[in-house]
Amino acid sequence: MSWARAAALLAFASAAVSAFWLLGGTALLDTVGGQLETWGRERSGAAVAALAVVVALKLVAGWLALSLDRPWRIRLAWIGGVLLALYGGVLVTAGALVLVGVIDASAETDLHALRWHVFLWDLWFVVWGVALALAACQARREP
Repeated sequence: MSWARAAALLAFASAAVSAFWLLGGTALLDTVGGQLETWGRERSGAAVAALAVVVALKLVAGWLALSLDRPWRIRLAWIGGVLLALYGGVLVTAGALVLVGVIDASAETDLHALRWHVFLWDLWFVVWGVALALAACQARREP
């Protein structure tokens, strides 16, 4: 099931990036911007705990993509895939509209981080979600 492997790879790679930040790494934090960047740099207990939960959820999502052998897992993967793709799609669309000037950027908008979100971080959710939904559809058809 190539879609399942692709979805798992995207989930585990995303978990690895988040785990890097969880362990104190700061590279690419400027590309996420806003409150996420602040939390990553401040290293408060709440920020570390939240990031640990994010890493765990991404690892579970990767495991789910590789274990589509039960109907409830297939349904969960399909729902998760659709939600990831919609989430990423809304953010990519909104960010792109700001970048091309259809929507005015506020004075606080970090255009550097916004570009990274449109072209990588949020697009990653779209691709990951599509791969996960397709893996679920493929698993549903296979015996």
